[in-house]
Amino acid sequence: MNALGGEVLEAINKGIDIAEAQSWKGVVLGHDYPNFSAGANLAMIFMFALEQEYDELDFAVRAFQASTMRCRYSSIPVVAAPHGMTLGGGCEFTMHSDAAVASAETYIGLVEVGVGLIPGGGGTKEMALRASDAYYAGDAQIPQLAERFTAIATAKVATSAHEGFALAVLDKKKDVIVLNQTRQLAEAKEKVLELYNNGYVQKPQRDDITVLGKAGLSALYAGAASFRVGAYASEHDFKIAKKIAWVLCGGDLSTETKVTEQYLLDLEREAFLSLCGEKKTLERIQSILTSGKPLRN
Repeated sequence: MNALGGEVLEAINKGIDIAEAQSWKGVVLGHDYPNFSAGANLAMIFMFALEQEYDELDFAVRAFQASTMRCRYSSIPVVAAPHGMTLGGGCEFTMHSDAAVASAETYIGLVEVGVGLIPGGGGTKEMALRASDAYYAGDAQIPQLAERFTAIATAKVATSAHEGFALAVLDKKKDVIVLNQTRQLAEAKEKVLELYNNGYVQKPQRDDITVLGKAGLSALYAGAASFRVGAYASEHDFKIAKKIAWVLCGGDLSTETKVTEQYLLDLEREAFLSLCGEKKTLERIQSILTSGKPLRN
């Protein structure tokens, strides 16, 4: 299932290092195995959390965030070629690439809630950023934010690349779909060359992300509470939902504020690590590792 462990992150960073040092025109993240990636290495996370090695966990999450951000802010274009299962960390790498050339049969989503966590490789931050970019003058804002909150909190998975656009895990401004999967890597290579030939310039990190603070938190908390009262969510689901809302809204800021990507990444990492210390999260991870089935606790 191409789980993303330390070795894979190292390989991606090394690939980008070589491309930058040797003046390559770009990098394609792809392969021809059935599934792009089912996400991060859960066994590693479970081992560190069980042994309360929180410094190691913190290092691992920082490395994951740095790797996804490297894909977006390298000096050469990075294009992802997702197909099949593209879940959790695989989805986060796709979201942070300069473009995605997705197979029509791509099952993509941020599914970390199923194992008692939140997206910790920049996925929650990226949803806040995409919500911010979708706001416009006079917009009510909360509905835009609530859509992205729901996608993460209910672990929605797109049943096709087309549905990925509706979930905001794919972006119509930069991502495209390929119907013939045998052509996918070739099309991804062409996309790299297109970006390069159009004068690709290394981008600065964003510092203009609009977050809603307490106004957003109250709305998202109320929505999560209604799911809890209706018995659609467990107590632990509610706790995770509040962590997601906290990151998406930038914490309990007193008013609408513009923040940096790093500010949101720090909130995301803190929330992820705090959930790693929860007994019910460990039970969910153990269930996936031993039986392959999600646990509702």
